[in-house]
Amino acid sequence: MPTLRSLYPAIEPYESGMLDVGDGHTIYYERVGTPGAKPAVFLHGGPGGGIAADHRRLFDPARYDVMLFDQRGCGRSTPHAGLEANTTWHLVDDIERLRQLAGAERWLVFGGSWGSTLALAYAQKFPERTSELVLRGVYTASQAELDWYYQYGVSEMFPAQWERFQAPVPEAERGNMMAAYRKLLTGDDREKQVAAARAWSVWEAETITLLPDPQIAAKHDDGHFALAFARLENHYFTHRCWLEEGQLLRDAHRLASIPGVIVHGRYDMPCPLRYAYALHRAWPTAALHVIEGAGHAWSEPGILDQLIAATDRFAAA
Repeated sequence: MPTLRSLYPAIEPYESGMLDVGDGHTIYYERVGTPGAKPAVFLHGGPGGGIAADHRRLFDPARYDVMLFDQRGCGRSTPHAGLEANTTWHLVDDIERLRQLAGAERWLVFGGSWGSTLALAYAQKFPERTSELVLRGVYTASQAELDWYYQYGVSEMFPAQWERFQAPVPEAERGNMMAAYRKLLTGDDREKQVAAARAWSVWEAETITLLPDPQIAAKHDDGHFALAFARLENHYFTHRCWLEEGQLLRDAHRLASIPGVIVHGRYDMPCPLRYAYALHRAWPTAALHVIEGAGHAWSEPGILDQLIAATDRFAAA
């Protein structure tokens, strides 16, 4: 059996800073790799997940010049967990500001989970600025996807975890978990807000990998992280990410000239495979890699192997 590819060695940014993007928001960004090499931008998941040091290691540092940033309201960006002026299209504009800051005419766009949603929205608006797309755990933000994860579907696969997810919500309000959590996450009771945020965040942590990963669960149970993660996810999903139903699949024709790779775990719970498959059908020039024995997380070995293969392949483009 061939050896699975793994992360490049740990690397520190050669530049970092805070960019004022207006509306009271300042976003943290960092650049890694070789200045002037192939430009790329990394879009993290969530919304609200923030970047981590290991994300830098998905690219060959000798051949890439990578921009990573914490999206509005999370990570080191400020204000923490802020919902005002925080929409998909604000983030798309932020990506363009960062491209200009990097001095790149076009760049490879890499996004997983919510990052794939954002990558598709950006590439469909700015195809001329997108040299390639690498997508993992495709999410199109349809009502069916939201219902599957937050109302009925994954609940059948993870009953104990679902029970914990339901716990903060009064029984009478469980018919609309999204609305019930919005009330808790935007309410005045700070204690209830943090408790709800942790429950929301841990539900995701416990359902994204094929096998349990205590490290992911511990990170998501941290109150500071969970508050931004839960508030932003709930805010975006309540508003269906400011996308029309089916928009990202409908407009996939705009990607026709962009080389792409789609990597998706067979047993991805948050993001069912059918949507990655539908995207591949609508954008047939993109390669689809279905990873057997994998869930949703980018760190699962088979998924990571194909992500590194994709960035290696496009490094020479």
